[in-house]
Amino acid sequence: MTEKVRRDFCIECRKETEYLLQKKDIVKNIRDKEYTFAITVAVCAECGEEMSIPGLIDKNVQEIDEQYRAAEGIVSIDDIERLMKIYKIGKAPLSLALGFGEVTIPRYLEGQMPSKEYSNIIKAALSSPAYMKQKLMENREKLTDPAFRKAFAAAESIVSLFSVSDKMLRVIAYIFEKLEEVTPLMLQKLLYFIQGVYSALYGRPIFEEDCRAWVHGPVYPEVYELFRDFKYNPIDDARFALLEGTGDALADEEKRVIDLVVNTFGMYGGKVLERITHNEDPWMGARKGYGDSIPSSELLPKERIMKYYILINQKYGIDTEDGLRTYIHDMLGKAS
Repeated sequence: MTEKVRRDFCIECRKETEYLLQKKDIVKNIRDKEYTFAITVAVCAECGEEMSIPGLIDKNVQEIDEQYRAAEGIVSIDDIERLMKIYKIGKAPLSLALGFGEVTIPRYLEGQMPSKEYSNIIKAALSSPAYMKQKLMENREKLTDPAFRKAFAAAESIVSLFSVSDKMLRVIAYIFEKLEEVTPLMLQKLLYFIQGVYSALYGRPIFEEDCRAWVHGPVYPEVYELFRDFKYNPIDDARFALLEGTGDALADEEKRVIDLVVNTFGMYGGKVLERITHNEDPWMGARKGYGDSIPSSELLPKERIMKYYILINQKYGIDTEDGLRTYIHDMLGKAS
């Protein structure tokens, strides 16, 4: 894809000309292995030859570095900075906590490439607060008391925070991957719809957590607690680096159902989705007899959710986006 037109001196045309920034594939041999990298080049708009412009070499070095790390599964500088932020730990203390030399992480932050072994340790710490706690304990004597206490408290907090099942975390991660913005209310409803559609199509729940009938519709209390601690947009919180890549572990059938829900229900905001759930049998059945004072602990049994969506599937064919859209249209008609 071309970018906006700029001007610089072309040595072939012997004058200042316009140039375009384009992508070009190059092949480089690193440690006896060939890699193809897409780098940015400047092309003269008049003669078509490549031009040397200020800053382009540095950009190419950065592009090759990022693509090489991705190809080899080497942790990025951004990942290391996120790890420091998540555990509230400086670069030298982080080196010691992970069992490295004191200057190792500072050198990585300056651009030095980690070994595969050290990269895997950093990745493990980034993906597992339990592993980070283990490393902190192993290297306790190398850290100052304040650094250890601060990082260990952060690790314990995150272990407690991410108390939902691995499957639930994977589903949440995949939703975030598919949608640019998800509010806590919207996420709760999408999880409920995913549970309903999946159980109707495959005869079993997708995750083990029980849903509760709160005033604002179905809610998974564990997920509510997870989000309550996030002060900003949860997707922008550094701690969500812990979820990166976990969605890849989902089965194809699980991804298919999430895609169905995201592409249909995911087009609406949380309050609209709430209106739909308030007209469905599972929530209405739990609400019966309580009125507006429905207790937040009232269970929405997974069996009731599955039974309801089996009937909906028989009527609408919710294994397709068209079927789900028709169902949503009808339910919103009831809610208006």
